[in-house]
Amino acid sequence: MASSNTSAPLVGIIMGSESDMPVMEACTQQLDAFGIPYELVIASAHRSPAKVHEWASTAAERGLRVIVAAAGKAAHLGGVVAAYTPLPVVGVPMKTSDLGGMDSLLSMVQMPSGVPVACVAINGAKNAAIYAAQILGASDEAWRAKIVQMKDEMAG
Repeated sequence: MASSNTSAPLVGIIMGSESDMPVMEACTQQLDAFGIPYELVIASAHRSPAKVHEWASTAAERGLRVIVAAAGKAAHLGGVVAAYTPLPVVGVPMKTSDLGGMDSLLSMVQMPSGVPVACVAINGAKNAAIYAAQILGASDEAWRAKIVQMKDEMAG
């Protein structure tokens, strides 16, 4: 696991494969820009389910407040993580060579009742970071101020 800085992580980033990292750098860069500490782990819902279970089921007690889960193809990672944690989960569907990411997108948004996963656009890693910051900002004015500043800068 890597962290953006020495502060206790507030956002957990989990991805199903190391090949997701080039896309997910947009997420880590945006969190860094906001100053939001995060941890990052690579664990597949299919190839390393025990690791996913351990990481997700202990996320809240480790101090995480929101999770970003990135996966491609049969993108069950977000739903599996959501099954093991009370924290909000934001899914990032990865673009795939087979169906252009529609397979990933549909796998993430079609969660059963009681296991919600919010979902951004295919390869929408930056928006996942912004949404995570908005979730933090719902109960913390300092993080909300970062979002307000970003929106003011966008409005130019």
